[in-house]
Amino acid sequence: MSNGELSRYLAIAKQAAREAGRVILKVYDSGDYQSFSKADESPVTSADYQANDIIQAMLKEQTPDIPIMSEEQNNGNLAQRQHWKRYWLIDPIDGTQEFVARSGDFAVNIALVEDNEPVVGVIYWPAGDSLYYASKNQGAFKETPKEDKRISVRKLDDPANGVVVIAISRRQSREKVMSSLNSSRVYQPLPLGSCSLKACFIAEGKADVFLRVGDTGEWDTGASQCIVTEAGGKVLAANFEPLTYNRRNSLTNPDFVVLGDPGVNWQDVVKHQIKGRS
Repeated sequence: MSNGELSRYLAIAKQAAREAGRVILKVYDSGDYQSFSKADESPVTSADYQANDIIQAMLKEQTPDIPIMSEEQNNGNLAQRQHWKRYWLIDPIDGTQEFVARSGDFAVNIALVEDNEPVVGVIYWPAGDSLYYASKNQGAFKETPKEDKRISVRKLDDPANGVVVIAISRRQSREKVMSSLNSSRVYQPLPLGSCSLKACFIAEGKADVFLRVGDTGEWDTGASQCIVTEAGGKVLAANFEPLTYNRRNSLTNPDFVVLGDPGVNWQDVVKHQIKGRS
C-alpha cells in the first residue's frame, strides 16, 4: 500500500473515531443508555451499538469495497473471511466496564488490517480528548487540542535493573498479573482502564509493560499493535509469539503483552504461561 493510500485511510479512521467518540461522550455525560450482558457475561451497552453504527456507516460510505470486522456483530467463520486482503477491525467502545463504572477510561479502536497485519491504528479517548494514531512506517502520534506530537516508548536508564512501570487493570486480580513477572525486578503499578489506553500509555512513554490475562478479541489489539510498534515497542502473545489476525475461526486472542523499551530483556521479566487458542 502506498503512503498516499495509508494517509487516506488514516484520515478516514480518525474522522470516524472522533465522531463516534463525540456521541459516546454525550451519552456518557447524560447517563441515558441501556446495559446488557453478552453470552460470555461481558457487558455491552446501547452506546456500544450506537458507536458501532456510526463507525460502520462512515467506513462503508468512504470505503465501500473494504469489509468490516467488529466486536459488535457476527463476523462469520474463517472460510468466509480468509480471502480478505484488507479489512477494517473495530471496537466501538474498548472498556465498556469502565464506561459503566464511570471511570472515563474507555476508548474507540479502529484499525486497518492488510495481509493479516495492522497497518493503520487509531485510538480515541473521548474523556481525555486525545487521539493516538499511527500508520505503517510513518511513526506514532498523539493529537490533543493543544498539540499533535510524535510519541515513542520510554527508554529505561538501566534496562537490566531499573524500575518498571506496569500498566495494570482496575478490574483484574493484581496478584495474578504480578505472579507472572520476575520477582527480582522492582515494579511501579499504574492502574488504568481499557486495554487500548494501557497500550497508548506505553506508546507515549508513561508506562513500560502491560500483561493482559484473560479473553480479549483481535479488535482489542489491532489498533494498539500498529501504534505501539510505530512507537518502538511490541505487542505479542504472552509466550512472545506474534499475535495473529484473521487466521483462525476464533477471533479470541491469547493472553498478550505490550512491551516498551526494546533494550529490556522482556522474556526475563514476563514469565507467563498461556494456553493456545484454536
